[in-house]
Amino acid sequence: TDEVKEKIREQLQNSFMFSALSEKDQNIVLDAMKEVNMEQGDNVIREGEDGDVLYVVGSGTYDCTKHFAGESEPRHLTMYEEGHVFGELALLYNAPRAATITCKTPGVLYSLDRATFNHIVKDASVKRREKYENFLSQVKILESLEPYERAKLADAFKEINYSSGEYVIKEDEEGNTFYFISEGEAIATKTLEAGKPPVEVMKYHKGDYFGERALIKNEPRAANVIAKSDIIVLSLDRHMFKRLLGPIEEILKRNVYEVPKTS
Repeated sequence: TDEVKEKIREQLQNSFMFSALSEKDQNIVLDAMKEVNMEQGDNVIREGEDGDVLYVVGSGTYDCTKHFAGESEPRHLTMYEEGHVFGELALLYNAPRAATITCKTPGVLYSLDRATFNHIVKDASVKRREKYENFLSQVKILESLEPYERAKLADAFKEINYSSGEYVIKEDEEGNTFYFISEGEAIATKTLEAGKPPVEVMKYHKGDYFGERALIKNEPRAANVIAKSDIIVLSLDRHMFKRLLGPIEEILKRNVYEVPKTS
């Protein structure tokens, strides 16, 4: 049903592989998905087997276990619940299943076959990576990153569009996201005197970044950032920021503490 499709579409937005897809390609993927009913104790995938399907969890819970050398019993790694995606690694890297997934409480899975995955998702992932890597190679602060580190960044970005006049971040709000401007221009405004309107303190262009101050210093947003034209930003959440920008966090910190940054 359309309702189910929209629900799956929302869930797929959390996966970098699917959030890269155009709406048309998302629809092809959704149409290709098959509903699979699972009962307690059913093995969804088995460690070591060839994998030709990935799954999105619609409902139910699923245990993930793996055998380790020298251990008689498989070790419990994680639990998958509604909205989680699993089984994609075997398809992305043509590798055997890395773990066993067993249904713990009955539910519904949505499966996607290898052919559709390779044709639509894998290609889009590669194209997206190439597009962003080219952009990232021109961002001065990322010069010191290795190419593979930039590739991981490209995979993790979420692309967001803002119309001219829209607020990207608001002064004094909690900040959990870091942004690069991919296209367009934005301005930062800041309240310098209580009771007076905010004043423009900064301009941002393609390749500029903002939002790092709130993440590094764990303090509220120091300024508003407003789209001056229609803009496209690439965003990283706090978790990905720490994980992927570790190598340049010292540079970011230095800039935050030395220069009166606005974000």
